[in-house]
Amino acid sequence: MTDPIRLGIFGFPVGHSKSPEMHRAAARALGIPLEYDRFEVAPADLAAEVMRKHDEGIHGYNLTVPHKETVMALLDDVTPDARAIGAVNTVVRTDDGYLGYNTDAQGLVKSLEEAGVGVAEARAVVLGAGGAARAAIVGLAEAGAGEIVVLARRPEQSEALVESLAGQVECTIEAASLSEADWHFDSATLVVQATSATLESNPRADEFAAMLPIGALPPDAAVVDMVYKPLKTPVLARAEAHGLKIVDGLGMLLHQGAIAFEMWTGSAPPIGVMREALRS
Repeated sequence: MTDPIRLGIFGFPVGHSKSPEMHRAAARALGIPLEYDRFEVAPADLAAEVMRKHDEGIHGYNLTVPHKETVMALLDDVTPDARAIGAVNTVVRTDDGYLGYNTDAQGLVKSLEEAGVGVAEARAVVLGAGGAARAAIVGLAEAGAGEIVVLARRPEQSEALVESLAGQVECTIEAASLSEADWHFDSATLVVQATSATLESNPRADEFAAMLPIGALPPDAAVVDMVYKPLKTPVLARAEAHGLKIVDGLGMLLHQGAIAFEMWTGSAPPIGVMREALRS
């Protein structure tokens, strides 16, 4: 009997992750022996636990909050994309050791392409200045976005993010304050909500959505929220009410996982099966 491909996801907490169900369902559909577990590890214990898994010969793993940045120092190498983003969410065992990738950027772009949202030459507005925003910027820039404006509550945050990406992406990037959103929404073709403000656990999610000038967006603009719980965030609900195309965060979760699945198994991922596992 073939030994299973051994995988997992590190997080703290990690019980909410849907990655195990998604990858197990994909493996069953293809007849691939695969184990995918949750590793709930406190930040202080991450280095020891990662090294233990490496010593055991684990084939690969994912990382979620708060380990995406910390793990980079524990790997044998990191791809240029992951280094530019400053975070790793997927690790693959190779002949040269453990290599870190970031599949979030590609996952976002693939979810937009699947939804029929054009990225090439897009004038994108990215809300937020954290890790998710950084991944979105790198993904959009690599996909050919024409211009990206980064909006954060505190302008120094967006300015710091833009400065840190200087020379790493071939795209015009501008930093501004969220209070200046009106100036940028009226000509945007794509808005990417990349903060945690719309999580269902945030009691001020509706307030955040209400402050955005969604009505100023052109009628052919699209709005994507990287949050997938809830699927239809208050931002997406407002955009839909204005007749705009919306894209929820489940597509990004699906496609970043599909990219990782192919890296680990060498098999084309069964997208439909993985999508159903995430929705069920």
